[in-house]
Parts: sequence; C-alpha cells; structure tokens
Amino acid sequence: METKEKKFLTVAPFECAWIKDLKFREAGRGCVSFDAFAHNDVTVVFRENVGSQHYHYKRDNSPHYTVIIGSHRNSRLKIEVDGKTVVDVVGIGLCCSSAFQSYWISIYDGLISIGKGRYPFQNLVFEWLDTNPNCSVQYVGLSSWDKHVGYRNVNVLPLTQNHLSLWKQVNSEYNGDGDEELEDEQTGYDKWGLENFLERWELSDMLFIVGEEARSVPAHKVILQASGNFVLSSSHEDVIQLQQVAYPTLHSLLQYVYAGQTQISEAQLSSLWGLALRFEVMPLVKQCEEAMERFKANKKLSDSGETMELSYASSHIHFGGNFCCGLPINMQRLQQLRSTGEYSDISIYIEGQGLIARAHKVILGLYSVPFTKMFTNGMCESNSPEVCLRDVSPAALKAMLEFMYCGDLRIEDNEDFGTLLLQLLLLSDKFGISLLHQECCKMLLECLSEDSVCPILQVVSSIPSCKLIKETCERNFAMHFDYRTTASLDFISLDETTFRNIIQHPDLTVISEERLLDAILMWYMKSEKLCGWEVVNELITNSTLESVFKDRLQLVNDLLASVRFCLLSYPLLKKLENTSLSTQISAFGDLVKEAINYIECGAATHGNDQNERFQHRRSSYKELQYICDGDNNGVLFFSGTSYGGHPWVNPVVYKRITITASSPASRHTDPKVLVSRTYQGTCFAGPRMENGNICAWWMVDIGKDHQLMCNYYTLRQDGSRAYIRNWKFQGCMDGKTWIDLRVHENDQTMCKPGQFASWPVTGPNALLPFRFFRVLLTGPTTDASNPWNLCICFLELYGYFR
Repeated sequence: METKEKKFLTVAPFECAWIKDLKFREAGRGCVSFDAFAHNDVTVVFRENVGSQHYHYKRDNSPHYTVIIGSHRNSRLKIEVDGKTVVDVVGIGLCCSSAFQSYWISIYDGLISIGKGRYPFQNLVFEWLDTNPNCSVQYVGLSSWDKHVGYRNVNVLPLTQNHLSLWKQVNSEYNGDGDEELEDEQTGYDKWGLENFLERWELSDMLFIVGEEARSVPAHKVILQASGNFVLSSSHEDVIQLQQVAYPTLHSLLQYVYAGQTQISEAQLSSLWGLALRFEVMPLVKQCEEAMERFKANKKLSDSGETMELSYASSHIHFGGNFCCGLPINMQRLQQLRSTGEYSDISIYIEGQGLIARAHKVILGLYSVPFTKMFTNGMCESNSPEVCLRDVSPAALKAMLEFMYCGDLRIEDNEDFGTLLLQLLLLSDKFGISLLHQECCKMLLECLSEDSVCPILQVVSSIPSCKLIKETCERNFAMHFDYRTTASLDFISLDETTFRNIIQHPDLTVISEERLLDAILMWYMKSEKLCGWEVVNELITNSTLESVFKDRLQLVNDLLASVRFCLLSYPLLKKLENTSLSTQISAFGDLVKEAINYIECGAATHGNDQNERFQHRRSSYKELQYICDGDNNGVLFFSGTSYGGHPWVNPVVYKRITITASSPASRHTDPKVLVSRTYQGTCFAGPRMENGNICAWWMVDIGKDHQLMCNYYTLRQDGSRAYIRNWKFQGCMDGKTWIDLRVHENDQTMCKPGQFASWPVTGPNALLPFRFFRVLLTGPTTDASNPWNLCICFLELYGYFR
C-alpha cells in the first residue's frame, strides 16, 4: 500500500485556489479535511460553481458559504452565508503559525460542522445549522485574507448520511447477549470509560479494607500505580488496610483517580489531603492544599458547610483514543507497566505462536466490551490468567495493545504497512474496539492508492461498520476501472455484491464497453490471467459452461446487463452474435440482438432512449469543466490544442471544428473570430427566414468523431449595444433535429459591450451527447436599427467530451 504524496499549496493574500478534485460527490453534502499553516484567516469557501484564482468571497454575490478559522487576528471563528456573517465566536478553532494544524469542515443539508485534528468526524469544536440551507454548494475553494496561507493533505470525503451517525454506527455493531448494564454502557466511549470500573468488582485485582466497619472496596493495581505510589506487591488479591480512614475519604480519592473529579466537604478535606499525600497522588495533593488555603482566607466559605469540587486539569476534554485524558494517570508510567508486565493479570497467547504479551484486564476492558464480558461472564478466561487467541497476527495484536495503553495508532510506514493495517482493522472489529476501528478506517482512507483498493475491499466488504470505506473504495475502483482490471487480477476475488456495485456505479469510467465485458467474463470464470472475451468464447466452445464458470455459473445472466452493448461497434456486435457466448448464454445472446436491432433501426425510432443501457456513460467522457468566463478549459479551446497534443491554434483554421452562421461569411461574420482568443469589436450573424420565421444563429460542429454532453456555455458580446434578450441554446446529432438545452426569455444578463456571460445547462438534456450546437436568436435585440443581428464575438462550450 502506498501513501499519497503530500502536496503543498500556498494561497497568496486575497486569492483563492480552486482544484478540480475538490468537489463534493453530492451537492450540499460533503466533508473537506486539510492541514493549514497561517497566522490568521484560514478561509474555506463552498460554492455551486468554481471561482477564479482572483475570486474573493467578499466580492461574491452568488450563493455560498464561507468558514473563516482565526478571523480578527486569529481570535475568532466566523461563518458567512452569501457574504453576511451568521456566526462570530471568540477563541474557537484558531490558527497555528508555528506548524501545520489539521482541520475538517463538513456540510450536510445546511449543517456546518468544524473540527480540529488529523481525521474528519472527530474532535468537533463547533456546529451551526442554516435554517434556509443552500443544498447546491459543491465546489471547495481554499482562500486567505491579508497573509499567505499554506495548505496540504487536502481531501474531500462523501457524506451519504449524517456523518456523526456514520462513524458512531461502529459501536452499534458489537451489541450481543449479556449483562444489560454493560449493553447500555457500550453505546459510546463517553459512557464507557474508567469511571465505569470505580469500586466495581469486575476485573479488580486488589481491595481496600476501610473504616471501623472494615468495608471492602475493590480497585485495580495498574490504575493506582500509574496515578500514584500505592504500596503494592505483584501477588494476587493484595489488600491495603485503612481502618483509620473513613469510607467517604477513600471514595473521593478513588473517584478523583478513576473519573478525574470528586466532591469533598471542608471537614473531610484535610483527611483527603493526607490520604492523597500518603499514596503520592500529587495533583490531588496540590488541589487539596489550594482548597484549604481558600477556606482559610474566606471564613464565610469555611462556615457554609458546602462541598466543593476538585477536578483534574482539562478533565472535561477528550481527544484521540487515550482513556487517560483528563485523569491523573502518568502515561509514561502506564506504558512502563505494560512493557515490563508488572501487575499484569492476563497473559495473551496466540495459537501456534506462544506468549505474545502480558497485559491488564481492566485496560483491555476499557476499550473492549467483548473483552470485559470474556473476563466476567463465567467463560474459562474469567478464572484464568491466560487467554489463547486464534487466527490473529502477532504484529496486529501488539499494535492493538500499544493503542490501548497510549491512545495512538503507531505503525511503521514500510512495505507491510497496508497488510498490518487491514489485520488491525479486523482485530478491532472482532473485539469491538470502536476507537481503534475508526482510526484504522481513517488511516485507510488517507492512504488509499491504486494498488490498495482491492485488498481493502476484500476485507471491509464483510464489516458493516466500514460502510464509508467500502463506498469510497467502490467509487475509486469504478472511476479507474480500466486500470484496476488490467494492472492485477485482485478484482477476481471480490464478492458478487461488491463487484456488482462497482460495475453499476454511476461514476463507472471505461474506455469501451468491450473492456467492461472482458472484466465481467474474467470475474465469472475466476481467471488466473488477463484475457478477453475471445479466450472465454474459445474455452466455452471446447468445454462446457459449468467447467468454465464453476460456482459462479448461476450469476452469469445477472451482471451482463451492466454492459451497454449498443455502444459497441456494429461489426463487433455482429461478430459476437455468432459466438458460443451468444448461443450458450441466453442473456448474452438477447443483449447482443437487442443492441444490433437498436443500431439497425436507429436510435430515434427505437423508443428506448430513456433506458440507461442505450445511453453513453457520462463518466466515460473527458470532463471539460467551466471555471470562469474566458478560461482555457472549454471544448473549443481543447480542440485547438489537437485535444491536448500541442499549443493552441485556431481550431477553425486547422479544421478541427466547423462554425457557420445564419448569414454568409464576410468581414464581420467570420467563423474564426468566434473561437479566437482576441476581442473583436464587430462580429455578428445576420438574419434569415426559416419555416416562415425570422431568426439568426451561430452553429458549431465539433466533428463527426466527437460528442459533447454540454453542461455550461459562455458567450461574449461584441462592441455593439445589440444585447440579446430572447434566444435558445440547442444541440443535435444530425444538424437538422434540434433539441433545446436552455431557453432564454427576456434575459437581461448582457448589458455592456465586450461583456462575458455564462449559463449552466441543467435537466435530462444535459446528459445527452451532441455533435452540433447553436445559439439561436428568437427575438429582437435591444438595437432598434438592426434588431436581428446576433452580435456575439466569442463562444465556448463545456461538459463531458469524447
């Protein structure tokens, strides 16, 4: 598994970076995670369309969201909607100018969530809900204010449902039979912490005998020894006698250790101080001393008899997977106890591997309810200091224990990194360690690469709580289908559901439907080498379907329908019609005949245009995306570079495209001008009569071998004041039967000479491929002297091109 190369991006003051890949999969729903280095104003903009490099949110009149981290000289967090401030809070989510700081921002139907940390969906610092949500935002811009901002590790993740429940569902997968109290406690980490083991006999390995009544109070050696200096030995069932200490005093001490806070009255404060000093719980000693000083200084407070709360510093803050956060536990001492095995009460063996580690049941139980049940519900492990695990990687087990004791996922970045991470994911799922499970999922998403998708899918497909990873990998596979199915044969091992999701994915990108057919047939026969349909056909001719497809024979008819046979060439279809594949596989033969009939009868008369099997795949086209007016990203500019082959030349001159007008070519009706990169003061198409109606038009033919699903177009007014108000933007395949892509009625956009203007093309027609396009004037312009001159000097088209 390869780790993605870290890319750095520096945004200059008052600029904005728009990157093609920074786009939500679903409008209004997505999450962007990134690292930022700045003195102030880490600014992220969310818009329906991409802006320009010199775009700035303060000058944007279109609908958008803006999140500003470290506004007002790094003192505030701001959220703006369409340029108006709706959130302005002090001291939350500030910038870091000494090192890169990690952030994530998610939007889900107007719910904007902001967090700090390496991974999304964790360490939430602020949320705000827009009561009138903008569900069209899709593009992400990285911006700045008056100082440079550095960005790196920028990623966009899909949100297919509420992102909090998407990650919290990890915990819900581990419910089972057993103690009802434990069932309730395992619903989340906040409810299942060390406090749950306070004075409980489960997993305890020592006890206090306290007070004159000799009350027994259970505790755990490793916890006490990591938080102070309790006089203990390593022998089982140690007892500490405290007959001179009242139970409330000991309870307060233990509550402080296990929960990070306690309450005590002034009368008991001195006793608690003495007990904390005896066992060297120094944070509590210090707080008791400070409290006693306050009581002495304030006589009224001393006479009130009220209790006071003692809290360990930052006990209310939780981050990462470290259970010690907010508790007076020395992490260095805890890890030392793990490495030496001191006070351990469980030895972990792996079948065939011997002893792997000595650990402490309470630590395992803190992270894993299944471990707690294993040690408490009467199973053999309940009364044994040993546990033997099967089918577990020693390296993964050690990494799991490391995480439990330090709260960090520490894996060396070497050639075995991916394998170990997947083994750790399975182990965390097996034992219900939700925090580790989430860390594994996020790390897998972060290091997703071309060669890791299939191995990850093979593991996570059987784990319901890995839904986000599974969907991300399936989409990644679908978008790089040709590479995935030719670089290796790993895809052959994918289960039916996963493979079906991939080949039916809306973002499936293939060079040709023949390549998709080859991959499906290889998957059916569990091929051990790359081959095409010809090889499979030969095997069937010389053998039987049962011997070729084996246990996947019953699936043969199901997946073939995902191939859009009508997009194959007619000669190839006729060739397929006469193969053993067609004669022996009924579904195959029917699909081939249907495609031949579709082509022979003509698409226009077939009546199945709405069936996706008869439509081009949108993602199989090259995406030429509108960025800003007059950019170099359109189809006509692309054709001028010989489709990316050399520097731009006028495509009309070199006959890459053809442009015609409703009036004869002349000095001021020059097709070359319409795709030129220079401004022309006078350029128009004159009027003509068609079907009894006066009109004017410019028409573009992108070539017989090319098609475009147009989703945006740009016009530029020439130097005149003949502004168009009523017109149509149309497309067709034969140059005769025109389909309206966008109809403009009393459109007031054009209002000054030389002005650019762009419009999106939406609806079902935006998904139809066309060869010809035209701008058709349907009403007079604002020029009274020549109202039917279509005065535009520039035209550009955008969308999915092939």
